[in-house]
Amino acid sequence: MSGVPGLPAGAGERRELVARLRAVIEARDTENAVLRGELTALRESFWVLRAELETVVERERLLGLKVAGLERRLGQDSTSSGTPGSKEGIGARERREAGRRQASERERREDRKRGGQPGHPGAGLRGDLDPDEHQSADPPGRCSRCRSGLAGARPAGPGWAQVWDVRFSRVVTEWLLPALVCPCCGTVSVAGACRGSVSYGPGVNTAALLLTGYPNVPAERAADLVGMLSGVPVSAGFVDRSSSRLDGRLQDAGFDEAMQAALAAEPALGAEETPVNVVAPQPDPQTGKPHGAPHVLIVRPPGGKLTWLQALTSRRHEAVTATLAFLTGLLIADGYGAYQKLDKLAGVQQCCQHIIRRCRAVAGLGPGSPQPWAQDVIDILRQAHKVIEDSRARGDPAPAAQVLADLRRCYDEAVTFGITHNRHRDRHDGNHPGYALATWLQDYAPPVRLLTREASVDWTNNASEQAAKTAKRHQAVPGCWQTHATLQRWCRIRSYLDPALAHGLTALDAITQALKGNPCPPSHRCHRATRRTRTP
Repeated sequence: MSGVPGLPAGAGERRELVARLRAVIEARDTENAVLRGELTALRESFWVLRAELETVVERERLLGLKVAGLERRLGQDSTSSGTPGSKEGIGARERREAGRRQASERERREDRKRGGQPGHPGAGLRGDLDPDEHQSADPPGRCSRCRSGLAGARPAGPGWAQVWDVRFSRVVTEWLLPALVCPCCGTVSVAGACRGSVSYGPGVNTAALLLTGYPNVPAERAADLVGMLSGVPVSAGFVDRSSSRLDGRLQDAGFDEAMQAALAAEPALGAEETPVNVVAPQPDPQTGKPHGAPHVLIVRPPGGKLTWLQALTSRRHEAVTATLAFLTGLLIADGYGAYQKLDKLAGVQQCCQHIIRRCRAVAGLGPGSPQPWAQDVIDILRQAHKVIEDSRARGDPAPAAQVLADLRRCYDEAVTFGITHNRHRDRHDGNHPGYALATWLQDYAPPVRLLTREASVDWTNNASEQAAKTAKRHQAVPGCWQTHATLQRWCRIRSYLDPALAHGLTALDAITQALKGNPCPPSHRCHRATRRTRTP
């Protein structure tokens, strides 16, 4: 057997075997390198897919929160948000009553019947007024019980009845105007009982003003209605000039200053602002652009005997504070920050109705986010209101002092729980609504609980909010407010007529006195009708 010199027998086979092993090892190393590369690529793909999955999961979570928020907003109505009832869909109230009815701001007793309660004066016709004329009816022909004839029957004591009515008829009064010759210069002076040779009287002016200011009738239709009812043809221009004339008389008599003085004498007032539409808003003299959305500011005492409407070019803080700078007493308002900047005020009471709506919205977030503390705040506010009303009815608020102190402590505990409960809850659009509400209630605790310390404030601002409806309804008239001046004119006329009507003065008397240059002061109380005692 031949072999390589220097190697033992079989070395060639071993060398060949080693070469083969090395080739196998190199092939496996190459294969391992390829596998390691593929593994690295798989690991990179894994981390990329994992990041994408986390992104999708987070997006799905945020979308779920957003959908829940939208569903919550869609489920809100006038009882759980600031949405007015006029903006609710058709049948919203029926759907609420068909489902589980939420508790209202005023609890109805089980034994309380609907309608007027015993002792309520009512608003029906009174039969104790002096009549303008007398008429006699024909005697009855048959008995009201057995239907027998009453011919030759013995007369009995007469009964009585009153019929209240108005008469729409044209009355033309011709004045004889005396003239005198001046002995000095010979000028002839004629008495000025009327404006011009032919003019409209206070009744026509009153009809035009009331139609455009209260039923919100456009000027053209108001002119048509005045002509149809009274037989006096008037134009749309006259209707507009009637408002301008009354507004001018009120300004000349200093009505705004008198109204501010009357409001400043009130112990507590409510304030509310509402946006309105003006065709040509007043521009800023510096920029030439509109200040912002025009608003109407409403100020009323809780009893509603005074109403002051003021036109604002915008809802900016400086506009509100400049208008209400004369107030020094207590104010009932919502959480708008402009009211907090009135330095002369003795205090601000937050409207509890707004707070209850916000608490209801938070309490209805759903089973995944229970908020029992929000319902506790609602119950505390209601209980405080009930305690105060009971104390006022007794005329001795001292016994309720300890109860109110305990309610303030419960309020603080409920708000603290709301902050702790929602501090770390996530929301798609920022802080959790429960956390935002709880922190607001904590920051505004003194204004929220002012009613527990001041007996003159009311717990809601319903009086001012009810007056805001007039501006909302009036802006539906096509082109009713062309400029800021026409808006302010409407506000001044309503501020004059509303208190006059609330104090028993008729619109005809109030407008007649104002057109004569002697408008009724805001606090004037006058009853035109005279009561009499009827003898049986």
